[in-house]
Amino acid sequence: MALLQLKDIGKKYSGNQVLEGVSLELNPGEIHGLVGENGAGKSTLMNILFGMPVIHSTGGYEGEMFLDGEVYNPKTPMEAMNLGIGMVHQEFMLIPGFTVVENIKLNRENTRSTVVSKVFGKKLEVLDKKQMVEDAKDALNKLNLDLDYNLPVKGLPVGYMQFIEIAREIDKSNLKVLILDEPTAVLTESEAEQFLEVIKRLSNLGIAILFITHRLDEIKSVTDHITILRDGKLIKSVKTEDITTIEIAGLMVGRDFDITASSIRKFDDDSEIALKIEELYVNMPGEAIKGINLDIRKGEILGIGGLAGQGKLGIANGIIGLYPTRGKIYKDGKELPLNNPREVLEHEIAFLSEDRKEVGLLLDEPIDFNIAYTSIEIKEDFIKKLGPLKIVDKIKVRDHSLDMIKKLDIRCKDQKQHTRYLSGGNQQKVCIARALTFNPDILMVSEPTRGIDIGAKNLVLDTLLELNKKYNMTIIITSSELAELKQVSDRIAIITEGKIQTILPADADDRLFGLAMSGEDIKEVIN
Repeated sequence: MALLQLKDIGKKYSGNQVLEGVSLELNPGEIHGLVGENGAGKSTLMNILFGMPVIHSTGGYEGEMFLDGEVYNPKTPMEAMNLGIGMVHQEFMLIPGFTVVENIKLNRENTRSTVVSKVFGKKLEVLDKKQMVEDAKDALNKLNLDLDYNLPVKGLPVGYMQFIEIAREIDKSNLKVLILDEPTAVLTESEAEQFLEVIKRLSNLGIAILFITHRLDEIKSVTDHITILRDGKLIKSVKTEDITTIEIAGLMVGRDFDITASSIRKFDDDSEIALKIEELYVNMPGEAIKGINLDIRKGEILGIGGLAGQGKLGIANGIIGLYPTRGKIYKDGKELPLNNPREVLEHEIAFLSEDRKEVGLLLDEPIDFNIAYTSIEIKEDFIKKLGPLKIVDKIKVRDHSLDMIKKLDIRCKDQKQHTRYLSGGNQQKVCIARALTFNPDILMVSEPTRGIDIGAKNLVLDTLLELNKKYNMTIIITSSELAELKQVSDRIAIITEGKIQTILPADADDRLFGLAMSGEDIKEVIN
């Protein structure tokens, strides 16, 4: 008998059928991959399985679920967790002001008795902080993560936050099924490999794992079975060994899919410099930059890669002025102000942050305003004058947003839907639409395809290539995925310990990039 069974699961939102007749079985120790484009129904299915309130407050669901042969119908996440279901969400569920230990042990705090509690009862026991630390360290050690467990979560790199989320689930003693929703989306390739080994070890302990990811190579390397969803329907469920990544991609998007690399361009030393960086230091927690010098050519696509915590995210965040920065930055020969995001934007430099919720979006505003607001604020686009008054041209905002929704395939009810209620991938597309609407000279994008399915990922990358070729836009793309950088970049800079370890052409051997990420001097290897 299967550990977990889902039979003919369906779900409607406001009369819209988002899931229909989806069935799935999961056995103890099995790693089951779940794939599909954004809007395919993956997150809705997992919300049903985890008892999320949004499911029951909107009419419940159709079909049946069974856990250990018993009817399973959790009304809350706490009920699901008590029955042995754990979930690591795509969006972090951490408390920023709490320490690493406190987040890992949340709602499962260790306590010890005192003289008072022995008389008046267990409620008067005190926290056993020593045991909490030991439990947290044990969970982190299983992930091979060396981290100061007394640090507050706020300010840590997003990659570390993901490991803390996973450690919290691993710490549970009754865990039977672990749902992983895009767990490696914020991890570098080496960290992802490390994490996949952890998944295998957990499955060997008998824990069943539902693994949602857009990285098809991971699905192929670690899973036993794969279920493919499209438009809320089950397209295929198959043994992993019986399907190729190209076949998976085709079933996901309903069309043939081909990945092609961009043609690598060589820039001469006398090519015009769009952005010049001298002795740049950025005090970004966990991603500090420690004195880099870099020339970025006009019309170039420069990739920035490296392991988590080495500083790759600090470059763009420092240039835009989100963290304390010192040094010198020149655009077209003119020195830019530091630590002043508005002035940097006024110099036609746009930034798409890796943290879409905290930096990229106005969550309680509609899609159309999110797309237009930077252009409205900085360039006074979408503005019409009525005498001395300036007001937003709502019709122009609407028409432009509808065009971007269509171009980027943003899955939504309409342009007035608040971005808070979009899937993670569609939220990212709105951020991209806002950056593209601003139409800058220089566009900096950090983790632009985080949490986006394979079809949308290449749509985003193709859009960046189109902007670069059509408008000669200079693009700086920071990514944890080397393959993504190689697909679009002319050159790739690898950051190690806050400094540039090397800069290689995008078509260089993968082994050279691997060595550089490890901090090795590759000059001798190249020679």
